Amino acid sequence: MDEGTILAVAEEAWVSLVGEEEVLVPLAGELPADVVSSWVDVVGPWTGSVVLTTGQATAEALSRALLREAAPEVLEPEDVEDAFGEIANVVGGSVKAALPGPSGLSLPQVGHAPLVRNPVDVCRVDVLWRGEPLTISVQGALPPLPASH
Repeated sequence: MDEGTILAVAEEAWVSLVGEEEVLVPLAGELPADVVSSWVDVVGPWTGSVVLTTGQATAEALSRALLREAAPEVLEPEDVEDAFGEIANVVGGSVKAALPGPSGLSLPQVGHAPLVRNPVDVCRVDVLWRGEPLTISVQGALPPLPASH
């Protein structure tokens, strides 16, 4: 998985979830102290996690954008978890579709990002949405298999 593929699938997900006028700008920004992550795990020939991380206020704004007119005046934490988790689910499903072989996808989770289990198998894309930083990372869970001789 490379940065271009991750950005392409994230952009497709954004258009389908929050609308054509909402764009991801491939520029890095500094994440705030109050970050929240949403992720799904992929299990198959490649096993790992697709993780979205942003500030709490940006997660709430994303939730409002996803819910559109159905968004309540005051978002409950469960509303944000459901909406931000759904975004991870759609992005993760698109990443899964780009991987070789059949794979399964877990239910989305929201909270502190999962630990990176295999640092050499991480691809991260930093973007801005409405000027706010968001990271999307595809993190392998397993070390590479030893080379056969």
